[in-house]
Amino acid sequence: MDKYRKSPALRWAFSATTKVFSKSMTGLLRKEKVKTNYIYRVMNMAYKTNVMRILDKAKVEYKSHTYANTNAISGIEVASVLNQNPKQVFKTLVTVGKTNKYYVFLVPVADELDFKKAADCVNEKAIEMLKATDLLPITGYIHGGCSPIGMKKKFTTTIDESATNFETIIFSAGKIGYQVEMSLEELKKTFRFGLADIICSKL
Repeated sequence: MDKYRKSPALRWAFSATTKVFSKSMTGLLRKEKVKTNYIYRVMNMAYKTNVMRILDKAKVEYKSHTYANTNAISGIEVASVLNQNPKQVFKTLVTVGKTNKYYVFLVPVADELDFKKAADCVNEKAIEMLKATDLLPITGYIHGGCSPIGMKKKFTTTIDESATNFETIIFSAGKIGYQVEMSLEELKKTFRFGLADIICSKL
């Protein structure tokens, strides 16, 4: 140890060896992280949600996307991490009218539902969002993983007319971390829906 301290050459050699080892380990860890993320991505893509099984059974053409291995929570964050157009990614909102009937609306994640427009298009005096505690018993889904496909019952569903601006739209696959993408024509094979202007106008 004393010889090491007194010898500049040994000190330099030890320092250089340490740096090389450190770089090698950093590179190795980085490669392992990439490999692990790839494996998770493949496993997640192979996973089938109930929505996907319904689509498969109905022979609907669709693509699946996953953000299960990310920290994305909001619709905007999900669209960002998956490099998607937030105008093309739709969120599923469940509401209840004055008549106590339930209604489902799909609007772009970058926009907000206009409750007056939405109520008018389903002939209700007024509607409000379904309470989070009622979402699971009514639809079978939880907040953040609600899909218009595969709900416990079929509810009147309206999609914002901006969906017609795209060849396909993207929405929840019924489980947090998973999405499905398809055309409106393909979506018609699973349930009936209407199209209307139901989002808040932006000044």
